[in-house]
Amino acid sequence: LRMLQVKLIVTGDDFGYCPRRNQGIVDCFLAGAVSNVSLLVNGSAAADAAELARRYNIPIGLHANLSEGSPVCEVLKTNSSLLNQDGFFHGKMGFRTALSKGLLNMSEVKQELKAQVELFRELTGHLPPHMDGHQHVHVLPEVRHVFAEVLEEYGIKYTRVPIEPGLHNCDWIPPSLMDFYLGVEEDSFNTVDVFTRHGIRWPDIYIGLSTMGKNMSVASIWSAIDTAIEEFTSKAPSPAHLPPQSRTVTIELMVHPGYPSVPPAGGCGEGPDDFSQSWERLHELQTLIKPELQSHYKTRNIQLCSFKDL
Repeated sequence: LRMLQVKLIVTGDDFGYCPRRNQGIVDCFLAGAVSNVSLLVNGSAAADAAELARRYNIPIGLHANLSEGSPVCEVLKTNSSLLNQDGFFHGKMGFRTALSKGLLNMSEVKQELKAQVELFRELTGHLPPHMDGHQHVHVLPEVRHVFAEVLEEYGIKYTRVPIEPGLHNCDWIPPSLMDFYLGVEEDSFNTVDVFTRHGIRWPDIYIGLSTMGKNMSVASIWSAIDTAIEEFTSKAPSPAHLPPQSRTVTIELMVHPGYPSVPPAGGCGEGPDDFSQSWERLHELQTLIKPELQSHYKTRNIQLCSFKDL
C-alpha cells in the first residue's frame, strides 16, 4: 500500500458557527492540519468565516443546514413546514421525525437549499465547489432527490456520502450513537444511485464518525485510514494495464476542531449546542495539529488537498 497515492481532504465542518470555532479551524488550516472547510451560512459568525477564508485562501464549500437554527430564506422564516413551534428548525432528530411523518414540504426544502447556495455566493464571491449536509440531512429520503437537483442546477460537482469503512467494528461508540450512525449509513447506501444519476461525485472513502470528539487520536485516525484503504483496494483491483502503485485513492476526513463556544456567542440562531461548548472540540484541534500526524502523512505518501484539487 505504500506506493498508493492518497489524496486526503481534511474538512473542518461548521465553519461560521461562532468566532471561537472559526479561530480554531483557521489555526488548524495554518498548521497544515485542515485542508478544506464547510461553511454554515446561517451560523452566527458566517460573514466572519467567509472573510477569514478569503484572507487566508482557505478552500471553502457549503455545509447545508436544515436542522439547526433558523432558515436564511426570508419567506420561510415565519411560516414553513421546516420550523417547529418556537420558529426554529426541528433539530437533528426532530427533522428526521417530521420527515418520516410526511410533515416536511419538499419545495420548501429546495427553496431553503437554493437560498443557502445564494447566500454562500454572496458571502464568498463564488459558488461552493462542494456541498454536504449538516447532521447528514442531505442523504435522507426525499431530501436526497431535492439536494441532488440543487447541486445539478448550480453545477456543484462534489458532495459527501457518509459510508465509513470499518464503522461496525468500532466498539467504543455508544449504542445510541451507533444506531444513529447506522441509520446515516443506510440512508447513504440508498442515496448513491440518486447522486450518481445527477452526475454528482464524492471521494472514494469517507471517514469521520469513528474519530469524532473524544474518540479522535493520532492512532484512531491512522487506523481508520488504513482500514479504509485496505478495504477499498481489496474491492477495487487496479486496472490491468497499470502498475498497482500508480493508483490514486481520495479520502475525505470530516473533523470538528475549534475552541469551545462560550454562550451566548455562537450557534445558528438559538445559541451554541453542548458539543460546541465541550472540550471535545479543543481535543480535536490539539490532535489534528500534532507533528506526528503530519509526519505520518509524509511517510505514507498522503497529500492533503481540497475538492478543487481532485
